[in-house]
Amino acid sequence: MGSARLARVAVRTGQFRQDARGICPRRRFCCKIDPMRLITYRQDARSAPALLKEDHIFPLSSLGYPDAISFIAAGPEAWADAQVQLAETGPMRLAPLSSVQLDAPVPRPVKMLCIGLNYLDHANETHAEVPSVPTVFPKYPHALIGNGQTIVLPRASNAPDYEAELALVIGRAGRNIPEDEWRDYVFGYTIMNDVSARDVQKATSQWTLGKNFPTFAPMGPWIVTADEIPDPHNLAIRLSIGGETLQDSNTRELIFKIPQLLAYISKMMPLSPGDIISTGTPAGVGMGRTPPRWLKPGDDVVVEIERIGSLRNPVAAE
Repeated sequence: MGSARLARVAVRTGQFRQDARGICPRRRFCCKIDPMRLITYRQDARSAPALLKEDHIFPLSSLGYPDAISFIAAGPEAWADAQVQLAETGPMRLAPLSSVQLDAPVPRPVKMLCIGLNYLDHANETHAEVPSVPTVFPKYPHALIGNGQTIVLPRASNAPDYEAELALVIGRAGRNIPEDEWRDYVFGYTIMNDVSARDVQKATSQWTLGKNFPTFAPMGPWIVTADEIPDPHNLAIRLSIGGETLQDSNTRELIFKIPQLLAYISKMMPLSPGDIISTGTPAGVGMGRTPPRWLKPGDDVVVEIERIGSLRNPVAAE
């Protein structure tokens, strides 16, 4: 029996914790052969999703997935089948990761929601009242860039700031999600830098304009599936510029944890596969420093999150 056949039999007989139909009983990605990293890459002006294998890319377009959302929405059996194909494909048959440019892992999410003031120390440094419910604001796809792409500082702002954040990716459609079922709805995790024009953000009570300049949502470098991160509430998170550490915390300090965020947001709106929820930033932002430390041309910004990796972006003037 071939290796692909053996792997599929193993999936269906429970070796990878799926039921007799080949579907994970809890409908989340817990059934795998090797660790999975989902990326979106750009090559010859074409954008496409892929899985990583030893620093090489396995294009998912070969399996009929035109973008990351279509793969995420396909569900656990499709993810397991893709892992079988990945395991059978030697890296010598694949293009090296270094030969392509990384876009944001989900370049066009239906929804990209960010949580403000979700670390107590960050709320204190900004002299803001600690929220009694999550503070939610949108970012839009035009702001997304990938690892290595440039953050462009707009002429319209004199106070561009950085924010290291853990972002989660929705894997299953849901509304009114119970807190104790939150894991069933999370496909995986990635890194976000919620770049913010503080003068524009603070000009009114609405934050949207200050958060949505082009390139103000670096994300990546990839999505790590949820099974690889048993506890997303215990991850070291850091941001450095030019080697100087400016933010250094742990996701255990989140005020509203992921179960609360999913339950609260899904009461107000449905969540869809590929939606992004960025969980907030810890203390150390430029606005909270004396004097303020704004982003400037020539900066090299690196966000690191334990078990995920690092997101690096240079900075330039518009």
